[in-house]
Parts: sequence; structure tokens; C-alpha cells
Amino acid sequence: MTFVVPFDGSELAAAALVRAVEFGDVLDERVVSVSVSVIPDGNAAYARERGWLEADEPFDREAVVATLHEDVAALAPNAEFRYETVGRRATPGTISKRLRETARKEDASMVFVGSENAGHLVSSLSSVGGTVAADDAYDVVIVRHRAPSRIKRVAETSPHRAEKSDFYR
Repeated sequence: MTFVVPFDGSELAAAALVRAVEFGDVLDERVVSVSVSVIPDGNAAYARERGWLEADEPFDREAVVATLHEDVAALAPNAEFRYETVGRRATPGTISKRLRETARKEDASMVFVGSENAGHLVSSLSSVGGTVAADDAYDVVIVRHRAPSRIKRVAETSPHRAEKSDFYR
């Protein structure tokens, strides 16, 4: 099984990735970060808004992908990185469909979504996170806060790290 994290470089996506890694360490799960919406073909303005291209730099998908991969590697060196390209005018529905397909292909047991509103209205038409969260093929963790989680306490109290009882001997 796998933890999948949609990653667009935002602070909440970064927080979701860090939490997925922390949970992955505790539960011995692999983590896959996937970027879809952040790489619309030929959309230099979109890439500039997110800081992936300089103001005068032409669109270069490989440069954008490299920047995203570096961001993921800086936060989660052992996480795998996937990316999907979409058309310049891809809708949130197209993007969330790609994310759900990737989650299923990777046999996701959980998807960690960084979103301020995915938990408020899971069926929102405009929210990629909400649509991904609505799929029942996997559990969903919605990360709404950028601050570090209390995963260290989870790891310290996890039954997976404790000695097995006499029943298992």
C-alpha cells in the first residue's frame, strides 16, 4: 500500500507531504507525491505565479518539473515523485480525475490532501482536493494547517513500534 500526496508546491501541499512521510515512517508505507495541475502545457503565466519560472523566462516544462521534484526531495527525500501534464485550460475535474487515477494505480491506502476547504465541502465543484477526497477507494487525510503536526507523539505511542504481546510468541 501507498500514501499518495497531490503536490502543487503550496504550503498546505508541503504540510500534507511532510505528514504523509511522518505517517509513512510510523506505518512503514511508501509515499508517492504526484503533481498534475501545476504543469499545464505552455502556461508560463501559471508557472510564474507559483515561482517556478522567472518573469522573463519562457515556459519550459522540464524546468517546472525539476523545480517541483526538488521541492519534494527537499521535504521528503525518500518520497517518489510522479507528474502528469494536462492541457493549458484543464478544468479542476480533469486534474482531480488524473489524481484519482494515480492514487488507484499506486494502490493508495491513504491520500493526504493539503486544502483549506476540502473538508468543509467535499463535493465542491471548484475544489480539486474536494473531488479527490470524495473518492471512496482510499482513506483521506485533509491537512488544513501549515504548522507541524504531533506525529512524534503518534510514533512514540504507536502499537506498531511496541513489543508484541505473548499472544504472538
